[in-house]
Amino acid sequence: MSHAVAGLVARIEWLIDRIGQAASLLALVIIVLMACNVILRYTLSLGTVWAQELEWHLLAALILLAMSYALQRGDNVRVDIFYSKYSPEAKRRVDLVSAVLTMVIAVIMMALSWRYVGQAFAIDERSPDPGGIPMRWALKGLLPLGYGLLFLQALGEFLKRWSAGHSDNMGDAHAKL
Repeated sequence: MSHAVAGLVARIEWLIDRIGQAASLLALVIIVLMACNVILRYTLSLGTVWAQELEWHLLAALILLAMSYALQRGDNVRVDIFYSKYSPEAKRRVDLVSAVLTMVIAVIMMALSWRYVGQAFAIDERSPDPGGIPMRWALKGLLPLGYGLLFLQALGEFLKRWSAGHSDNMGDAHAKL
């Protein structure tokens, strides 16, 4: 792998790693918030629409910010029963195709979500429920961000796999000489 490509991949992975670690804190916040909501609802008969909506908003943020982190860590969904039996070269090819498809889907989702987010911002979209969370557009703004991060991680995966195949082929060519 060239130094420029290795540097780019390292920067992408550093960014995704930091965002993934920050997103993992959201999971803790969600757990505490849900526990508080349940305790208040069942012991004191207290509950608010705002607190319930916040649970869903934080969960959406967690998913959108952590999906690229899951891809980086290899926690993405794959049919391992087949994949585990593939040769290293077949695995590399599957990974390359998967990375390209992930990038295509991420670009489509980013393109579709820009207008959606812009419209929500333009009308200052809020919760339709009394006492709900204002600025719903801010949550929707995480759509292009989350898919942008997914695109970056898929690009990093593609570059790693592509470079690995080229460096292996170069090694084979030198061995034949």
